Amino acid sequence: MYQAVTQFSKMLRNLDNWIVKAEAHAKTKNFDPETLVQARLAPDMYPLVKQVQSACDSAKFSAAYMTGKEAPSHADTETTLEQIHARIHAVLAHLETYTEKDFEGWADRKVSPKWLAGKWMRGDVYLFQAGIPNFYFHVTTAYDILRHNGVDVGKMDFMGNVPTQG
Repeated sequence: MYQAVTQFSKMLRNLDNWIVKAEAHAKTKNFDPETLVQARLAPDMYPLVKQVQSACDSAKFSAAYMTGKEAPSHADTETTLEQIHARIHAVLAHLETYTEKDFEGWADRKVSPKWLAGKWMRGDVYLFQAGIPNFYFHVTTAYDILRHNGVDVGKMDFMGNVPTQG
C-alpha cells in the first residue's frame, strides 16, 4: 500500500506541473489563467478546481483509511490557481508523513467512509475498487480539461518520470 501513496504523490506533483504549464499557456495566449479554475469538459461535470480537490481528497483519504489515521480537513474553498497549488502542496506534505510501517495490516482493515452510510469494505477492496480508480478519474479529468483548453501537455507529462534500470 505504501507504493500507492508514493504513486498518488507522484501524480499530484504531475498535476501541479500541468497547472504551471497552463499558467504559462494562458500568458502566451494572452488570457487570464484564472478562467481555467472553472473550466470543465461538459456542463454536468465538475470544473478543474473540483477535480483537483477530489483527486487530493482521494489520495489523502485512501492513505488515512489504510492506516487508521485521520486525514486533514480541507474546506474546498479554493478559487484561484495559487490556492489550487497550495491545496496540492498541503496534501503532498500530509502524504509525506506516512511510512511503510503505518500500512501494516492495511488489506484486512475495515474501511467505512461516510459515503458508504454505515457499510464497510476491506482495505484491499477499497483501495483497488474505489480509492485508486477514483483518484485516477479526477486526475485524468483535470488533465483532459487542461488539454482541451490548449495546454501543451502530453502522455509523458501525465506519466511523469518512469524509473528505469540499465
